This record gives sequence, C-alpha cells and structure tokens, in this order.
Amino acid sequence: MVGTRAPGTVRRPWTALSAVGAAAHHGFELTEGVGLVWQPELGLPVAGALWAGQISIWGAVAARGSRRWDKLLAVWSGAALAGVLVHFLLWPWRIDGFGIPALTETEGIRSSKLPLYNAILRVWGVASALSIAREICPRDRKWALVGFATLPLLVASATHHFSWIHEQASSNPAWWNRSGRRD
Repeated sequence: MVGTRAPGTVRRPWTALSAVGAAAHHGFELTEGVGLVWQPELGLPVAGALWAGQISIWGAVAARGSRRWDKLLAVWSGAALAGVLVHFLLWPWRIDGFGIPALTETEGIRSSKLPLYNAILRVWGVASALSIAREICPRDRKWALVGFATLPLLVASATHHFSWIHEQASSNPAWWNRSGRRD
C-alpha cells in the first residue's frame, strides 16, 4: 500500500541522525562540565528544556518524514552545520591521519575525551549535510542557509559562554561548570 511504512521505520535517517548528533553534542558537553548552549542567557533548567523539546520534535518530525516540514528541517540542519563549524573557528585543530579536521583542544574538555568529542562533531556534521543534500526537497534546501546564517550568533554565544563558564567555575562551582576549573 502506498504511503505506509513499517512500524519504527525512520523516513529521514540522516535528519534523525543530525538530531541525535545535536543531542550527543549537548549531552557530552554537559557531562564534561561545559554546560549547555544558551545556559548563560536562560539558566540550566530552561536551556535543558529548550534543547530537549527542540531535539525531540526534530527527531520525531524526521522519523515521520512529512514534506510539510522540509523548510524547518532544512533550517535545523543548516544551524547544526553552523554549530559544528563554530568549534573549528574558535578552537585549535589539525588535519588527522585520515585527512579530516580534528580539534586539539576545546572548552576545557580533557584531551583524553577529544577523540570521542571529535567523532560526535564529525557524525553530527556529516549527518546534517546529508540531511540537506539527500532528504530535503530541492526547492526547500535554500532554507538551510537561514539556519547556517546563525553562525555569527553561535560564535558570539560560544565566546560569551566560555568566559561565563570560567567566571561561574570560580564564583559558583558546580558539576556543570567544572571544565572552567581545568586551566
């Protein structure tokens, strides 16, 4: 029957993986004591709720696969690409043995954790690019540029976040800001 799918089938696997990559990125940073994106502005509970809600909707819409949401999914995947790129604009990196960029330090994350962090960023970036290229209707791909255009805002936010996390680690030490104490 046309239009049916097996239960559990994800209609847009690259888009869903982009959402998973965003969740992995935020979860990794939070567990490593970097805090959450938008936490300085919104606080931990609100930033956590924002990301949990947005990523859940992103994954659910990707799984369903309706073309009605192509513009929004393109924006989110474009913003995800910008989110990955922020790391390589703000932190030192090198080309690894496979010819792929790899961060050499970032946000106070211990060097022993960088291989996993680089893997998360790579999967997130590739999934986001393939989401746009393979799963978004060609006429709606331009909406990814709207998401990617958040790059300057994300750079400013990350720059502010990093100075804020150091200040918080000194004045209000907590589990979520411990990376700010690793200088």
